[in-house]
Amino acid sequence: MIRTISDDFRPFDTKLDRDQALKILQNATNGADDGELFLERKRGEIFVFDDSRLKTASYDASEGFGLRAVKGETAGYAHATEISEQALLRASETARLAIGAGGGTLAAAPQATNQKLYSDADPMQGFTFPAKVELLREIDAFARDLDTRVVQVSATLAASHQEVAILRPDGTLVTDDRPMTRLNVSVIIEQNGKRESGSVGGGGRYMLDGLMAHEHWQGLVREALRIAVVNLDAEPAPAGVMDVVLGPGWPGILLHEAIGHGLEGDFNRKKTSAFAGLMDQQIAAKGVTVLDDGTIPDRRGSITVDDEGTPSAKNVLIEDGVLVGYMQDRQNARLMGVKPTGNGRRQSYAHTPMPRMTNTYMLGGNAEPEAIVNDLKDGIYAVGFGGGQVDITNGKFVFSCTEAYRVKDGVVGAPVKGATLIGDGATALKQIRAIGNDMALDPGMGNCGKQGQWVPVGVGQPTLMIGGLTVGGSAA
Repeated sequence: MIRTISDDFRPFDTKLDRDQALKILQNATNGADDGELFLERKRGEIFVFDDSRLKTASYDASEGFGLRAVKGETAGYAHATEISEQALLRASETARLAIGAGGGTLAAAPQATNQKLYSDADPMQGFTFPAKVELLREIDAFARDLDTRVVQVSATLAASHQEVAILRPDGTLVTDDRPMTRLNVSVIIEQNGKRESGSVGGGGRYMLDGLMAHEHWQGLVREALRIAVVNLDAEPAPAGVMDVVLGPGWPGILLHEAIGHGLEGDFNRKKTSAFAGLMDQQIAAKGVTVLDDGTIPDRRGSITVDDEGTPSAKNVLIEDGVLVGYMQDRQNARLMGVKPTGNGRRQSYAHTPMPRMTNTYMLGGNAEPEAIVNDLKDGIYAVGFGGGQVDITNGKFVFSCTEAYRVKDGVVGAPVKGATLIGDGATALKQIRAIGNDMALDPGMGNCGKQGQWVPVGVGQPTLMIGGLTVGGSAA
């Protein structure tokens, strides 16, 4: 289906007079260091097919605005679900309270960009409701036909379209249309009274066509089934301090949590990060280069512009083991005397922006992945991860493995279950002993939480060997 111009989010044509809105914004930010009017419309749908029936078919729509005025370390913020001049006036009065007597110098607006990293089309259009339901029904049937041990199948298809408009006090207007799609598949198999599960999925900022192609979703089903079968034969994981090899791609979630959050500007400005005050110092093993890159086309974590209107960028955070940069929004960048990096992100119009990751990954090295595993004398080879926790102040992390194997003398042995990896990011960075030449990005399934806000992100890494991690397990 082709979108008509009437479908577009045009708040200054349909709800607000642009000149009057600008005047209100300027009054709210008079004497401020920064500020903006952020307007958003978001629509999304989700279909869940579980236990051979359609369990959920929902559609959500929301719109609203947030007005911010920033002075020093203080930000006044007000938001509303009603986009109108009256609501804007009330919001400006609230935001204005943060400015007080003023005295600030308004920061220059972000430099404009003509790049476009993804389609501006609505991904919910193009396929009918029955077609989406039929896809999930086919996934369920295909999984059960593949293996008679399958006792439950769950498939989720989701799509959303976020449209934003950012008006700045100098009159600059930036817009961005952001599509997002995702397809997840989980299976549970049973054998001799024992049940195990396998889950896979992914997506990105593109239309549903690729996700709904037979070769794609059938590949997901086969992979979910493979993981479940592997876990049927899993043995209790060992416990102790040992070397660990991490697979490429999604295991980069450990990098994201244990290291990435600690390199966000606000934590370092407030000196609450384990990496605060270490700029230009060696914080990782030689050869370790970590980037945050929001400019990769169609990726889940990519953004043409951030939620302050700053164009996204390819930012080097660690270069050959040396800390060279933090991720910044406009406020923290100004307070730290550096440039914004395009990492000012917010969950919605109801939230203030803060420094957040986009696609965070480690560059590949020269080692062959097989050689890295062969060099592992006694440890764990982890290729799949579930949930994890991290303490930003000291970088300590705990991650659970969803697919891992015991390795002795370079030989990959039985799969293990119940393995958790325990350590801290600063130490783990320095104990990286080998970097593979197989850097890969995750399939597009990451969500990142910070201070109650969730945003889509990407991760990636090559095969890595990290020495001296604590492995928590249940083996005697």
